[in-house]
Order: sequence, then structure tokens, then C-alpha cells
Amino acid sequence: MRNRIVSFALISIGLGSLALAGPPLVCFPFDTGGQPSLSWGGQGWHESDPKYDTANLASDTVNLLRNDVSVIARMETLRRAGIYAANDPKAGSALLGALKTRVKNGGEKQSVAYALFDLGYFADTYRQASRRDNSLEPHQIDGYSLVSKAIEGLPESADIHFAAALMTADRKDKKAEHERHLQQAAQGAQEGSLLARNLVSHFQWRGKDLQSLRASVK
Repeated sequence: MRNRIVSFALISIGLGSLALAGPPLVCFPFDTGGQPSLSWGGQGWHESDPKYDTANLASDTVNLLRNDVSVIARMETLRRAGIYAANDPKAGSALLGALKTRVKNGGEKQSVAYALFDLGYFADTYRQASRRDNSLEPHQIDGYSLVSKAIEGLPESADIHFAAALMTADRKDKKAEHERHLQQAAQGAQEGSLLARNLVSHFQWRGKDLQSLRASVK
């Protein structure tokens, strides 16, 4: 995986410091404000818990994705889940299945939007975490399309626009969409909020604070 990250960095020189360091959904932990997530082994982005039983990945992850959980906490849980899944494809397949079931089960507007978001964001995170030279894709799901549908259900969610901006950060075919999502996220973030802190830390080359980041996407 580390060789893949180096290769990714070398071909992504024009995308700024985030892309240079590696896959944007995997290599940058999120500040969750203390909200719970999957068990982790250390402070590093890749330091998973060696004692964690990935047989429980699907159930543990779904239990951490209630409607009252913030989008950013969801993103960190799904980031960790993607790394665990990359090392245990059977567990990854089980989690994909569980997330697909949530989408199929439907429900009220917010539940459907979050189910679409969780499946889409995990799909792209899992794909990035699994990339190795000559390796097969772990699935054929278009994660960004699902997250776009989630935005249709929750159009005012600046947090989901933040997630979509990260998902399109390394895609040359989505440059316009990337800028639009980043603008929506920056405009919707409140000074000092969890979203503002994560925006600045993940897009620091665009601005050292929320005000300068907003100015960069006008």
C-alpha cells in the first residue's frame, strides 16, 4: 500500500499538499471532536489496532453510523473501516453488503440520505485504501454518484459537500465539481466549528484559516 501511495503522490503533483501525501480519503484522519469511532492503534493515519477483530467490522461500523452522528465522525469511521477492509477483503465485502442493505431498506429522508452517503463514501475510501500495483478493484460502485444523491436529499449539508470535495480532489474529470463542493462547504462552515477545523486542515494550501479558504474558492 505504501508503494501505491508514493506512486499516487508522484503523478498528482498539481493537486497540492493533500494529494502529494497520498490518497485523500485515506491518509488524512479527521478531527471528530471526541465522537466515537472504530478501535485504532495509534496517532498515525495507518496505525490500525492489531488486536481488532475484523470479523466484527460490518456490525461495528453500522452501529457507529446512527442518524445523530455527525458527517465528519462518519467520515473518520469509514476511513478506518476502509483501511481494515483493505487488509481483510472478506470483511470489506461484508461491510459493503451491510451498507447496501441500508440503502435498499429506505426510510425517511434523512436516513436515506445518510445511507447513500455512507455507502458512497466507504466505496471510494475502500477503493483508495485497496490500491496496489496490479491489484483488482474491490468493487465497481461509483461512490461519488451515491454521495451526489445524498446531497440531493440534504442539499444544505456543508459537511457532505466537504466530503464530496475530498472525493473529487484527485479527479481531473471532476475539477468543476470539486470547486463547487469546496465552495459550498466553506460558505456553510461556521467559524471555529468542527467542519471549519477539518476544512482548513485538509485544504491548508487553499487557505490558512476559514476566511482565506473562502476567498480562494469565490
